[in-house]
Amino acid sequence: MFIRTERSVKEFIQFYPVVAWIIIIHLVLWVITDFLHTPIGTLIDDWGTGNNYHISQGEYWRLFTSIFLHAGLMHALFNSFSLVLFGPALEQMLGKAKFLIAYIGAGLIGNIATYFLTPTIYYAYVGASGAIFGLFGIYVFMVAFRKHLIDQANSQIIMTIFIIGLIMTFIQPGINIYAHVFGFFGGFALAPLVLTNVRPYSPWRNRRYRDDDSIQFNPNRWKKRRIPKKVYSNLLWIILGVLVLLGLVNRLF
Repeated sequence: MFIRTERSVKEFIQFYPVVAWIIIIHLVLWVITDFLHTPIGTLIDDWGTGNNYHISQGEYWRLFTSIFLHAGLMHALFNSFSLVLFGPALEQMLGKAKFLIAYIGAGLIGNIATYFLTPTIYYAYVGASGAIFGLFGIYVFMVAFRKHLIDQANSQIIMTIFIIGLIMTFIQPGINIYAHVFGFFGGFALAPLVLTNVRPYSPWRNRRYRDDDSIQFNPNRWKKRRIPKKVYSNLLWIILGVLVLLGLVNRLF
């Protein structure tokens, strides 16, 4: 699930356009609203932030727009980094349309739960965390009910990172717990609908041919070399270490 075969940013955008454009939107909105402090950025922030009071007054679009806004650079980078890790495999498996439906759907479910369950009417929130936890919900559904779509090694990685993320949800201040928890439930509930007629993720599927069509790429050539299990173990700890480090840094800002 986490093997990257693209050779450039251009190829990443070509192979996983939905993931790439969501990340671009994250960063562009941060630049406009937070870095440059432009008038249009202030307008976007004022009208796009999730705010329970304004939603209660009929501004329901905030349930959607708040998914793409973030509270600072580290918040935007952390969610974008998580999307780079966990989004491409699902986009390849589900296809662009179903991936986008699952991602936005989980984010909306998390925000709707926040609206109804938050004790204060003036509670405000932004971020893609609910949608990203929705991706975890799809992965966990695969681990539990679609084992043919995910191998044991990736199942262990997913479950370990999910548990760490869930723990940090409850111990880290300033987290929208309802968005995380119900975003996960939203992804889990949507999983049986979007996981129809899908094939397991293959990092080589997009590398079948070179862009110039002059040389055919043979994915079987890599089977001649066995990657030691220690490499996978080190990769897992590197991923976990980076996630924890980013989480701690994010906590400082």
